[in-house]
Amino acid sequence: MGPQATGVRGSTRAAIAAPHLRKDRWWLAPAVTVLGLLAFVVYSTWRAFAGADYYHAPYVSPFYSPCLADNCATMKGGPNWGLFGQWWGLSPALLILVFPLGFRLTCYYYRKAYYRGFWASPPACAVAEPHKTYTGETRFPLILQNIHRYFFYAALLVAVVLTWDTLLGFRDAEYAWGHMGLGTLVFLVNIVLIWAYTLSCHSCRHIVGGRLRHFSKHPVRYRMWGWVGKLNERHMLLAWASLISVALADFYVYLLATGAFTDPRFF
Repeated sequence: MGPQATGVRGSTRAAIAAPHLRKDRWWLAPAVTVLGLLAFVVYSTWRAFAGADYYHAPYVSPFYSPCLADNCATMKGGPNWGLFGQWWGLSPALLILVFPLGFRLTCYYYRKAYYRGFWASPPACAVAEPHKTYTGETRFPLILQNIHRYFFYAALLVAVVLTWDTLLGFRDAEYAWGHMGLGTLVFLVNIVLIWAYTLSCHSCRHIVGGRLRHFSKHPVRYRMWGWVGKLNERHMLLAWASLISVALADFYVYLLATGAFTDPRFF
């Protein structure tokens, strides 16, 4: 006798020949997810390895901030921290992107997105996955998803630096304070979305309100937990919005650095 089927094909499940009974376009959501994530991966890979056109006073690309190598562009008042010295000859973006990308890769929403979109595990609700076995996140490499909380801490530090970069955007090209351009607005929108996405994280919600026996004895943490919970309800929307905004902020700096146009100034 051959091996017995398991899962939806197991002997204890209804014997239905059809792979699923859904009549809607269930494949549309995972297909759009794949296209969206692939587009970001291609764009961010190109920009990360470029190692150029990431600074145009007073704006620095969020892909390159903080800049941790000696081969960074000179940014007056900016995040120039040459911690890795002169031996690092590759793009400085590769030193920092591992943290925000690690945070997103291990994020609970993004896990669902690429598990369904790329691995069809499962491709959609009530649609059987093609895999014969399932081990969850108990084996390498998926067991690394468990370090999501530590990437969250790193993402907080990166968000603080990006907030400082946004404040530096209230200068002009000669570094004089009290000015604002279109790039300042782009960076403001981006940092708001970055913080909203970061704080809507499930790990953040657990850190704020988890491991409490009685909310009544911790009214401040309970109130904060409620606020984070409201953000958490929109975690998927914030994940996509912040992904788009950080790419647009980088692309805006790229256009300025390559001379495609000049930054329109409001005052």
